Amino acid sequence: MSTTNTAVNDSLTGTTGARPGAMGFLTDTTLCIGCKACEVACKQWNQLPMDGFGWTGFSYDNTGDLGATTWRHVAFIERITTSSPALPQQGEVGRRPTSLKPFQSNWLMQSDVCKHCVNAGCLQACPTGAIIRTEFDTVVIQQDICNGCGYCVPACPFGVPELSPIDGKAHKCTLCYDRVKDGLEPACAKSCPTDSIQFGLVEELMERAKNRVAALHERGVNEAYIYGDRAIGGTGGMEGLNAFFILTAPAEVYNLPACPTLPQDRAWPAFLATAGAAVAFGLAALFALKEP
Repeated sequence: MSTTNTAVNDSLTGTTGARPGAMGFLTDTTLCIGCKACEVACKQWNQLPMDGFGWTGFSYDNTGDLGATTWRHVAFIERITTSSPALPQQGEVGRRPTSLKPFQSNWLMQSDVCKHCVNAGCLQACPTGAIIRTEFDTVVIQQDICNGCGYCVPACPFGVPELSPIDGKAHKCTLCYDRVKDGLEPACAKSCPTDSIQFGLVEELMERAKNRVAALHERGVNEAYIYGDRAIGGTGGMEGLNAFFILTAPAEVYNLPACPTLPQDRAWPAFLATAGAAVAFGLAALFALKEP
């Protein structure tokens, strides 16, 4: 798939905040029931191979994480919570108990996906121009240009792109570019039975997410927040995500970095320090050779 003719150059549009017309995902984990309909729909539409029937041994999960053949991954996160042995306090009707029973187990479900970052590390690292930003502000890998160098893999702080053992090229979610350009909803959002995955304009989705978090807080789910909202510092140096999440636990619980940063940002100081040391060593050696 090639989308070069409709690509938007990062250097022309800037890299801060949602761009006009940017499309993305809102994934509300409080609505996810773990049915994996999004995984199946994604694989079916994009003709991705199956991942087998093996279990991770840690949860009811057979895919493990995102990869070259899994562009949507539903995580099953079981948490064992301990508290005082007292019985839970009921509180007001419709609100959560104010305390938990000892050794109470609960599940968190999360449908993970490429974040289509506003400041995408994979795009910056690609030396061939295979990774582009489309007119929908989504980040896509052009398979006819990718040479399989793998530079994009360590450049992503979320571990999304992966080299395929089948063709040796990097693969990840395209946010169903072929569907969106024809006015259709991405396969995963279309198949979600609870509207946990919502697709639309990023600015509208963010407003919807803020309203949802406010409603959850009113119902006593005070731990709910938006992961990917720059206003609360939830994305570090990523300048915002076009695919963001409503979470109810720390990011690390969902295997997400609490403050993701681009490896390039950390590499430059180290590179400059190394280069400076090399220059200093060279000058010292030069002066030493000139001494009689």
